[in-house]
Amino acid sequence: MKLQQLKYIVEVLNHNLNVSATAESLYTSQPGISKQVRMLEDELGVQIFGRSGKHLTHVTSAGNEVINIAREILSKVEGIKAVANEHTLPDQGKLNIATTHTQARYALPPVIQGFMQKYPAVSLHMHQGTPQQISDAAARGDADFAIATEALHLYGDLIMLPCYHWNRSIVVTKDHPLAQLGKNITVQDVAKYSLITYVFGFTGRSELDKAFNAHGLEPHIVFTATDADVIKTYVRLGLGVGVLATMAVDDIADKDLVCIDASHLFEASTTKIGFRKGSFLRGYMYDFIERFAPHLTKDVVEKASLMRNQDDVDALFSNVTLPIK
Repeated sequence: MKLQQLKYIVEVLNHNLNVSATAESLYTSQPGISKQVRMLEDELGVQIFGRSGKHLTHVTSAGNEVINIAREILSKVEGIKAVANEHTLPDQGKLNIATTHTQARYALPPVIQGFMQKYPAVSLHMHQGTPQQISDAAARGDADFAIATEALHLYGDLIMLPCYHWNRSIVVTKDHPLAQLGKNITVQDVAKYSLITYVFGFTGRSELDKAFNAHGLEPHIVFTATDADVIKTYVRLGLGVGVLATMAVDDIADKDLVCIDASHLFEASTTKIGFRKGSFLRGYMYDFIERFAPHLTKDVVEKASLMRNQDDVDALFSNVTLPIK
């Protein structure tokens, strides 16, 4: 059994069983990958992939278990390299972050600015996507950190640490009837109009649905987007009332709009940062986490890393008052 073979089976799955695409990404040949996968299957005495002719069709039940262990082994190998680099090149390396547009656009810029000033030799890469894409990137090891709010059930393979709460605002044009209500606005008032908000399962959208359901109402959502700036664009066009994260409203850039605090209408959402269980975190990674969430010091993160499950991690922070954005 070779590490190369383990890498091949993991990458084949990452490329949706497309051996040709896998070979291209690894700068090797398709026959070479197929041969090594077959050799590994012969050695183990089980099929990792089901086949139809020359094409891979599915991962077998045994294959799933083998690939999961292969991921762990490859992660440990990367951990060994990281340990060595931490001692030889402590301020050099790379950092990959997977997150949503709202976090990337509004929450992370000052954090990243300070981080890059301190660690100019660290190559930082931002990957924006849906909760599923963020989860997949972290699980594959393509991202060191996942920063997300919604669909936290997708992150079972990660240690998720709470960073901050955030609220929503109602955004309308200045001539809109809701603009006159201010803090007196109710869910019933909002329900009278067409809404423009986040895609379901994205950036706290579920809290909006829960608030309407609690009043026996159903929101009339006419347009959804993953990008807060897109939502504001269509509010300006008069297509509806925007419901979005308060942090996504800029007092200067959005001065043509009226922003109404809706924290009394919708429950706050919690943004978390996560990393794979068993990961070796470099010193600059601990620094990044603490910059993003000051209560997540290295000692706290290390303690959370030793917890048996996510429930224990959540209990660790049960008495911590998170900041609100």
